Amino acid sequence: MTSERVRSLRRVTFLAAGMFAASTILPNPALTTDDAAHRAAHHCPPAVRSLPASCPSNGATGSPSPAAPPAFGAYLNYGPLGVLRMQGLSNWLDHSEIRVGHTYLPGDRWSNIEAAPGFLDSWAQWRRGKDDRLLVLNVPMMEHNEDHLPDTEVQQLLRRAAAGEFDAHFRTLAEHLVDLRVPDTILVLGWEMNGITYTHRCGPDPADWKAYWRRIVTVMRSVPGAHFTFDFAPNRGADAVPWPQCYPGDDVVDVLGMDSYDQPAGITFDEQVSEPYGLQDQVDFAKTHRKPVSYPEWGLFRNGDNVSYMLRMLAWFDEQKPLYQTIADYCPHGVWLCSGNPRASALYRAALSGRPPPPDQKPQPPDPASLKPVTGLGQPSAPVPRPPGCPCNGNA
Repeated sequence: MTSERVRSLRRVTFLAAGMFAASTILPNPALTTDDAAHRAAHHCPPAVRSLPASCPSNGATGSPSPAAPPAFGAYLNYGPLGVLRMQGLSNWLDHSEIRVGHTYLPGDRWSNIEAAPGFLDSWAQWRRGKDDRLLVLNVPMMEHNEDHLPDTEVQQLLRRAAAGEFDAHFRTLAEHLVDLRVPDTILVLGWEMNGITYTHRCGPDPADWKAYWRRIVTVMRSVPGAHFTFDFAPNRGADAVPWPQCYPGDDVVDVLGMDSYDQPAGITFDEQVSEPYGLQDQVDFAKTHRKPVSYPEWGLFRNGDNVSYMLRMLAWFDEQKPLYQTIADYCPHGVWLCSGNPRASALYRAALSGRPPPPDQKPQPPDPASLKPVTGLGQPSAPVPRPPGCPCNGNA
């Protein structure tokens, strides 16, 4: 273990240790009622301006100092309720600033992948409220994204995609984001492409998949006013195909992300770091290619309420200084909206509490009418299905 990694562990342990015992017996305000709407009504989200032109990078110039912790947030809900819940999460964390808003476009049909009218309005308003906020948007590369299509059909779709058949959908999405005045959105395009879950997977034809990614990025960047950041975010580990086989090139990737849940059962964090195509390979690859790293999805999973995983993951962020990290805050992965992980939740809360925004930035609450629900949309492609009986089922 490197000396920097040891220092990171010590820093996170020191932050957590003094509060851990007390935190484990304090009630979680998000769990004292089953009524999510009641919770949201008591939290007024900050209002919404534009991201700095440059972003810190891992292994390149402009890395943040140790005094500036990585931007963090959580996936809390794909719609307006997700915006409302960010203030609740901040309150639970002793008013720490939630700088990252994370949502997903539905992958059921092309009209939703284009960002249907109204779907992103509340997210865009939140993003514009402060210059240093980050809006992270997962973008499916195919419709019927969770229909479990066979590899032969995915191959045919990728062939058509590489030939440009679907370009217009992504031009429309880019135009919508520019019109919403969020042209600097971080786009997690075709996430977990090295797995088998999604129609937008890479394995059936990596060459056409890479060509398709390149077409999407080229089309979206060509829209006047666009300044998007494209985040390449595979699953940790080899999965169905080694993720470097899907990497489409430095000129069309801005961030090297990774989704890293605590799985499979029995794995240690050291193994998550050292396994082929694991966390260490990610940061090494990113440094070689002069890209910042990110962690769009992470959280507890197959090993239950695993305090060791939580401690080590937070120390990993402290050491690697990712552009951002967002925990999947629903069962079984989460810490605030899920009651199943009390020990890891207390540790997360202790480590990240009390990080206020800079004193010169004072957001104002938005017009509540702008947060009206959006109807007629399919559920977005979620990271992992929620188990039956989870307290957050039906609310996220």
